[in-house]
Amino acid sequence: MPQTPSTAAPEASQIVPFPADFRIAEIETNGTTLHVRTGGQGPAVLLIHGYGETGDMWGALAQALAPTHTVVVPDLRGMGLSAKPPGGYDKKTQGADMAGLLDALGIDKVALVTHDIGNMVGFAFAALHRDRVTKFALIDAPLPGVGPWDEILKNPLLWHFRFGGPDMERLVAGRERIYLDRFWNEFSADPSHFSEAAREHYAALYAQPGAMHAGFAQFAAFDQDALDNVEFLKAGKLAMPVLALGGEHSFGLGMAEVMRFAASDVTGDVVPGSGHWIMEENPAATVALVTDFLRAG
Repeated sequence: MPQTPSTAAPEASQIVPFPADFRIAEIETNGTTLHVRTGGQGPAVLLIHGYGETGDMWGALAQALAPTHTVVVPDLRGMGLSAKPPGGYDKKTQGADMAGLLDALGIDKVALVTHDIGNMVGFAFAALHRDRVTKFALIDAPLPGVGPWDEILKNPLLWHFRFGGPDMERLVAGRERIYLDRFWNEFSADPSHFSEAAREHYAALYAQPGAMHAGFAQFAAFDQDALDNVEFLKAGKLAMPVLALGGEHSFGLGMAEVMRFAASDVTGDVVPGSGHWIMEENPAATVALVTDFLRAG
């Protein structure tokens, strides 16, 4: 799907286009096919989106990184323009998707920047391929089975973690926008910062055949993800430098508290004025925090 051009000032942009010279490809990996954007030059960085969005969320960050980094931006399996297989939505399997994608691109070592469910996929990849990850920036979402996970699950705002199955798919069929508005509104510091254009863009992608099934399956896999993460950590905490970012009105510095259970070199910081949707609510600060981390040292 073409990127929606922005006519607003960059700091208020929504679906920001990727640089014109970025390439788009459909790459087969681990039994599925991923829609992938690549471009730039220099050390590789893999940007992994979460639920309620697609790789399109990273346009502004890709623009900032492309002069100094080779940027790789997939849509996760079941999301965006990637294939929508019936299964494989545990994060260990999707971590293997990322490994296969990088292998197909001839990339060995990579920095990770992840958001929401992307944190969970990135963590699985990093835990299984520790020698391939140079740095890891995780943004505003917990990890199943790690640290205060059981307490986090008690938050009533996270009702969607247990919402799924065939009846739920029928309930939201043709009403995807209503369902997704709940996330965009309830997890924003100011819902108006998630623009109407962005809502229409993502709602159309999530209305594709199989997309809502895949979304429910992402959450239904959390119990297995928790078991897998406990096993991963038996090999020890992640050793690469980790930046744990939380929105000021969302996880805040709690993101760093979570990651200290899983990594030994953690720096915490906050995206000011933002809720969960950091690239919509404060893209300028998010880009600055991430680029500073990737370029340091």
